Amino acid sequence: MRAFELKVPPVALVAVFAVAMWAASIIFSAASIPLPGASIIALSFALVGSGIAAAGVFAFRQHHTSLNPMKPDTASSVVTAGIYRATRNPMYLGLALALAGWAMYLSNLVALLIVPAFVAYMTQFQIKPEERTLLAKFGPGFAAYMAAVRRWI
Repeated sequence: MRAFELKVPPVALVAVFAVAMWAASIIFSAASIPLPGASIIALSFALVGSGIAAAGVFAFRQHHTSLNPMKPDTASSVVTAGIYRATRNPMYLGLALALAGWAMYLSNLVALLIVPAFVAYMTQFQIKPEERTLLAKFGPGFAAYMAAVRRWI
């Protein structure tokens, strides 16, 4: 399964999962539920997700480390400040929240079930390989950080 590791840019994955959610909402239209205020809920999720992801990007920029998720070996430091005190993966968390907002907008239970599939894919094929690389590069410091801060939330 390592053939899938670090191969697809996370933003591209979001697009793929978003299209899958849209298709699921059409194919499984019987799973649609009326959700009063769906647009407001969706926008709220998108805004919170964007804010969390932006905080992650800002922290990386402050520490002058690589933002390239395909090449974790280019990281120059482990960022543990700001949003990284609460989650090790705020950018991915933000993307997941945006997808959850999309599911709310679609008002479809099957579409909502695709969000955990995104989280599982990201964990297995993006986050775990990143963690292995960073652990090899930064050793006990990164191990201590992993022990202290949760992967998602």
